[in-house]
Amino acid sequence: MNRFTSRLLALAGLLTLEIVFGAVLFVAAFAVFFYLARVVFVHHSMALDNWASSIVDDWRHAIPGLTGPVRFVTFFAALPFLLPASIIAPWLIRRAGHPREGWELVLAMFGGIVLNQLLKWYFGRPRPSNALLHTLGLSFPSGHAMLGMTFYGCLAWLLARHFARPGWVAPLLIWVGLIGLTRVYLHAHYATDVLAGFAGGAAWLVVCRAGLKLFWKEEEVVLGAKE
Repeated sequence: MNRFTSRLLALAGLLTLEIVFGAVLFVAAFAVFFYLARVVFVHHSMALDNWASSIVDDWRHAIPGLTGPVRFVTFFAALPFLLPASIIAPWLIRRAGHPREGWELVLAMFGGIVLNQLLKWYFGRPRPSNALLHTLGLSFPSGHAMLGMTFYGCLAWLLARHFARPGWVAPLLIWVGLIGLTRVYLHAHYATDVLAGFAGGAAWLVVCRAGLKLFWKEEEVVLGAKE
């Protein structure tokens, strides 16, 4: 009985706030992604997409000059921006004395790009036919939304966890939300593509973080044994 109790206590000690939050976030994100996939590919419902499109179309007609700023915002989750940013930001993080965290951002982005392309290929949803800008590739899930969540979400986590800058979390997540909104406004994606991209990016961040943490813990155990 004492042995069983000690194991339970040891297991409870592993359930840190980070692990609990990560598990809850992963389950919620996976559930949202699965639900949206069913809505789009099983029920073939366009209700949410049509509703969101009508709202942004009203915005565009009410504010004719809004399209320019929207194009500016959407650029900050495009690959021409994210690829160099995914090199410069980790380099700055490494220079600040956090080499592992720099690698975490690099691996999160590289894996996010590959995963997004695999998901697009698997679902094979064409983009909206009335896009306001020429965009290549498939639609579900949105690459801007998923990679924006991956990059800025990982950056928000690192700033809060390792640089004592929790005040950056809310602005960065709001920025991700705005980027996703621009994709719907420009008809580059359906609203369900964007929401699925957010969910996919969040789930991938949890998996990436958990995998790297386990790898580094195992590495420390091996190095400790050698010493």
